[in-house]
Amino acid sequence: MIRTAFCDVFDVEYPIVQGGMQWVGRAELVSAVANAGGLGLLTALTQPSPEALAKEIIRCREMTDKNFGVNLTMLPTINPPPYAEYRDAIIESGVTVVETAGSSPAEHMPAFKAAGVKVLHKCTSVRHAVKAQGLGVDGISIDGFECAGHPGEDDVPGLVLIPVAAREISVPMIASGGFADGRGLVAALALGADGINMGTRFLATAEAPVHEKVKKQIVRSSERDTELIFRTLGNTARVARNAVSVEVVKRLNAGAKFEDVRELVAGARGRKVFEVGDLDLGIWTAGLSQSLIHDVPTVEELIQRIVTEAEQLITDRLPSVVR
Repeated sequence: MIRTAFCDVFDVEYPIVQGGMQWVGRAELVSAVANAGGLGLLTALTQPSPEALAKEIIRCREMTDKNFGVNLTMLPTINPPPYAEYRDAIIESGVTVVETAGSSPAEHMPAFKAAGVKVLHKCTSVRHAVKAQGLGVDGISIDGFECAGHPGEDDVPGLVLIPVAAREISVPMIASGGFADGRGLVAALALGADGINMGTRFLATAEAPVHEKVKKQIVRSSERDTELIFRTLGNTARVARNAVSVEVVKRLNAGAKFEDVRELVAGARGRKVFEVGDLDLGIWTAGLSQSLIHDVPTVEELIQRIVTEAEQLITDRLPSVVR
């Protein structure tokens, strides 16, 4: 059985984390991941208010008696959400694990620590990981350039980023970006991580609350079917290639400003993609790992497949090459 320090600190059976995906991290998916032995993460800002998040936590508890967490992504915006209120809803609901991402979690660490909440901070660079460790987080999620969503501006892929981070990080660390199967889990462990985080792979599961057309498109897509938008704005995001994302890149490369593409990239349009299955209605995130995804299994089937494949690689194939 594969068990690492991450499992011990964050109270899960397997070192596999379901990333906190906007519009996707809901009770149906999170409870399925928890029941299968992984760490599922509700996405706080998917819920329209802290009160709605508290209700979603209750709903998730009705579906699982296993441990799960909440993702709280903090980004600089003109009208920021009430992050402190979402934080308090997490604490008051008795959640024991939170994944922070985006901005530094420094402001929220005292409250989380006082409540005994384990903090897993997601970042895209070693320097930010070291800073977070200095703040007292309990774990690091290091996000390579292959990932969906925001990979940072350093463009360092996991093959280099993970071992470099492992050299500096002493708390449990999971690797994110490009992971979808047992081979990836073994590779992450070999590079110095204590587990893996997957977003796109969990998006293409039976329990993911998105339209079947989205799941089928991920299965059809290759590693070349993503776009990097907002590069010229210093806020790079990796999304699925479709008519909208191609147009956004075209306009920005021609000198357009954010205001010129604001309507195209509106979050409400991306949400509708997941709801109605119109793949060209807006932008939606997908990582390079979609090239490794060939089916839409249940979460239980997926996690067991990953763990079994990883164990077989470690016990059967790898020893045979040592002579």
